[in-house]
Amino acid sequence: MKSNKKIIAIIIPVFNGLEYTKQCFSTLFSLISRSEAKDHIFQIIVVDDGSTDGTSPWIKENCPSVHLLNGNGDLWWTGGINMGIKYAIKELNTEYVLWWNNDITPANDYLNQIERLIKKYGKNVIIGSKVFTLKENLLWGMGGKFDPFTGRRCMYGELQKDSDIYRTPIETDWLPGMGTLLHRKVFEKTGMPDEKNFPQYHGDSDFTYRAKKGGFKLIVSPELVIYNDNTNTGIKHKGRFSDLYKSLTSIKSNYNIKKDFLFYKKHACSTRAYMFLLNRYFRYIGGFYKWKFLNAMGVKKN
Repeated sequence: MKSNKKIIAIIIPVFNGLEYTKQCFSTLFSLISRSEAKDHIFQIIVVDDGSTDGTSPWIKENCPSVHLLNGNGDLWWTGGINMGIKYAIKELNTEYVLWWNNDITPANDYLNQIERLIKKYGKNVIIGSKVFTLKENLLWGMGGKFDPFTGRRCMYGELQKDSDIYRTPIETDWLPGMGTLLHRKVFEKTGMPDEKNFPQYHGDSDFTYRAKKGGFKLIVSPELVIYNDNTNTGIKHKGRFSDLYKSLTSIKSNYNIKKDFLFYKKHACSTRAYMFLLNRYFRYIGGFYKWKFLNAMGVKKN
């Protein structure tokens, strides 16, 4: 008998990291089996962008209920998410999409909270999660803020200890690509995430910020808790000149200069905003050379 429940599609873009995916599935399948949702069912969509570690064969053999899509290695995060969204809407007629990563772990009541929040906020609210770092148990963030006039761009609560101010819902300017729940009408009105200009970093923040400018509200609910293994993310210079250059130019890096300036070109409303961006890179590159000098003087960084 066909279920009348509406679908929430959990979209997970992956490239290698099979052990992360195995742990991710173990947690999600357990939560789905214990879900108390009355009006929705959860479907998992994995977009494997050319993994070489046996990810797709393992999923096919061990997780036949997972919808497996394949890329050729050129999708990156945004292209993978877009492929999953299009499949979810066209083939599954999904109502909601939940952006997910294979290296995050949700709290035990995560999926049960989702249906309650859907009823509370409705279709015109994009719902974000309260994200903690997995190892330090500090706040990774509760969504982000962006001031188009001053250029200030950061996350709420970043690397702070949890406190009362982070235990109430926060309205934000943008949301990350993990633990973010969107109704299908967000894509119908806003379009798709920009995989051309922001294939990896900023694909999430650019899209959700555009959605906010288009009339959707972005709210982070403290009841939706996930833990992020941030040791598996991005490129940093690590004190080496070759890595400094790579961190400034690679698609995999959050310090990619080109994508930062593209974001500000699209969304900043004053030349003053670019000063915040210049200061960000002055501190990053300046910090690299400062510690190069201090190391040469025998001072070691803790």
